[in-house]
Amino acid sequence: MIRAFPLAALTCALLAAFPAHAADPNTALLKELKALKARVAELEKKQATQDAALAAAPAAPAVVAATPAPVPTPAPVARGMTEEQQQEFNRIAVKTEALEDARDMAGLKGLKVAGYMDPTWVFNQRRHSSGAQFLNSVDQSGYYYDTSYIGTVALDFVKETDSGARWHLTLVPQRSTQAVSEGSSSPVQEASVSIPITDLQTRFIAGHLPDWSGYEMLQPTLNKLVTHNLLFDMTLPASYTGAGMELTRDKWIIKALVGNMAASKRNANEKTPVFAYRVDYAKGEFQGFGFAGIHGRARNYTQNVLDGSGEVVDQPDSMVDTFEADAYFIRGPLTLQGQVAWGRQRKASITPAADGSLRDASWTGLSGLFAYKLEPWLEGVVRVDHIFNSRNGGGLLTYASADPYNGIGPAMAYDAGSGGWVADNPDKGVSRTALTLGMNYNYNLNTLFKLEYRLDSASGRVFLDEKNGSYNKTNQLVSSAVVVSF
Repeated sequence: MIRAFPLAALTCALLAAFPAHAADPNTALLKELKALKARVAELEKKQATQDAALAAAPAAPAVVAATPAPVPTPAPVARGMTEEQQQEFNRIAVKTEALEDARDMAGLKGLKVAGYMDPTWVFNQRRHSSGAQFLNSVDQSGYYYDTSYIGTVALDFVKETDSGARWHLTLVPQRSTQAVSEGSSSPVQEASVSIPITDLQTRFIAGHLPDWSGYEMLQPTLNKLVTHNLLFDMTLPASYTGAGMELTRDKWIIKALVGNMAASKRNANEKTPVFAYRVDYAKGEFQGFGFAGIHGRARNYTQNVLDGSGEVVDQPDSMVDTFEADAYFIRGPLTLQGQVAWGRQRKASITPAADGSLRDASWTGLSGLFAYKLEPWLEGVVRVDHIFNSRNGGGLLTYASADPYNGIGPAMAYDAGSGGWVADNPDKGVSRTALTLGMNYNYNLNTLFKLEYRLDSASGRVFLDEKNGSYNKTNQLVSSAVVVSF
């Protein structure tokens, strides 16, 4: 290895090499010094280049030999994989690109598919019924708190494009939100689009959307109990059809639309839509609150106007106003949720005035849920609901006539003279209460077993006993379900 000598040492050696009596010693010395300086600079540059190359190259292991051996030719620097590994990598890269091209051509990019089903077993005391409940149609069996959105199967498709537009379709045969809204067998639960306007947090929304009010979710995968609370079943609409906006700002989410409540189209002489909105605020990681409301005209289901032959005369849409607020606290094994609600609908009470004119229905309600995980896989749930509904014989949203299965309307009394049951006080509706106890067992990440006991009560005799025709203040349900999702 070449080593560079200090300039001072070379200078001293030069002085020693020339005799003192040489002719013109200064001139010769300066020439030699210039040449030595140039040589030293060249050697230092060469040495720096070699040092840099040695620092960059991996250190070679020392070779100890008894006799000198020829120095082998250095091997090329390894690239991190063998030739076979490089060929396999290239093959995988080509295959991956081909799969991506096939996915894009099939329209599968950005597509998510999910689903669930919840076969259910229900025992109803007053209806004297017990058995499996699954895919029973709304147009044949109606909508009651013991059927609700229970025993369903669903497929959920969400497609998001490169531009951020989102296409959402959920299909639920027999018991979809559209089937509940219009008494049909439509499988459409949701069919909506969401299009970013200025950014992904400012979106235009349109289509058929499930109601977004309250703390309780429609899907059994998100609902801790088999049945829903009283406010969910009796004071909230099933869906909206219209267009609006969705804004996400920091911890706030605001949704609003203008459209039809529980109707896919408007009929003749119906022009005024509803304005529906929902505001959510996430206060922190564990808690938040929200509120929602509806204001506008919706279908009036009153049966209090008859023609000359006794047939019910359909009424035009009437004004609806609702408002609810809800909150939650979820931390560790503990879940607390609550909701208060108020609402009214013009000319939709169960009992008309003495002169036959239609009167308003109004209600106030509250619901609270407490859940605690006794083990990571086992959860206990308690829910309490109450609705005040006494004015003008009662009446709730879409419930404008007495309902002996849901427990809505005036209290009934036995009339010994006629031998039948009659309204005790037609001008006063009953208030309703429900106490629900449940247990949830998480068998695995995709399977949930539910068991529930529910006691419904009223301030008067309003529950019809199907076996003997009597009316009672209470009704009991026992239900279980298995919810499997993917």
